[in-house]
Amino acid sequence: MKVCSECQAPYASEQWSCAQCGHQVARRNSFAVFAPELEDRQEGFKADFYETYAHLEDSHFWFRARGRLITWSLMKYAPNMRSLLEIGCGTGYILSCVAAAFPTARLLGSEMFSTGLKFASSRLPYAELVQMDARDIPYVDEFEAIGAFDVIEHIEADTLVLQQIHRALKPGGIVLLTVPQHRWLWSQVDEYSCHVRRYDAADLHRKIEEAGFSVLRSTSFVALLLPAMMISRGAKKHQQGDSNETAELAVPWALNVLFGFVMWLECLLIKLGVSLPVGASRLLVARKKS
Repeated sequence: MKVCSECQAPYASEQWSCAQCGHQVARRNSFAVFAPELEDRQEGFKADFYETYAHLEDSHFWFRARGRLITWSLMKYAPNMRSLLEIGCGTGYILSCVAAAFPTARLLGSEMFSTGLKFASSRLPYAELVQMDARDIPYVDEFEAIGAFDVIEHIEADTLVLQQIHRALKPGGIVLLTVPQHRWLWSQVDEYSCHVRRYDAADLHRKIEEAGFSVLRSTSFVALLLPAMMISRGAKKHQQGDSNETAELAVPWALNVLFGFVMWLECLLIKLGVSLPVGASRLLVARKKS
């Protein structure tokens, strides 16, 4: 059910025009804009990352492995999924992976910056795309699955986002999260990437359960490559200048192939039921309690 972000009344039609209070959702570049006050704010994420990601995602080992893992999780825990909202859809890479696995599902992607939506619309011309604040989702009991992939670590009010996800999911719906993990891995790359935090499993589980979910699966990933990551970040501490995420993503071709194989092995372990205790990231799948 669509609800007015101003008065919380349900919409009587498919149009984003509230019969109760008269609020009309603006449109810009064909996208519904729910939080125009956030569109141009450079907080929580650097909008110039989108172009870099758009060129990297299809071939980079980390994006490809994460996409496969997320798609597998959906197929395992929500095999009949017919509707999905991705919060922070970026350039639409994950949505395109989901679309390939669920060709008849309704897909909606949201972003705080319309810049990202322009890339997503070129990749997914058939998906619904909106500019939205994850702390104020204008839906109630609407989606069978909601994903936020490396998103909530950018948001101070992460518990509010989880509550909003709970509200927007249908009873029994599935939430999928990926987050950066282990506070002891905090580095300049996190600061450059506008991260508010890195999570540990206990803290993430507590927050997701307090929001009204039951955890179905939780595992680390980027575990086998964790030593290489620690060496890389340790070396960067002794280099002059700022560390940044886009520079870290630049991997030579041979290493990209090797790391891709290592991540394939790691994903295979996860699919076989192994829950990895440590890793640079964590995947969590949870169900909304009825």
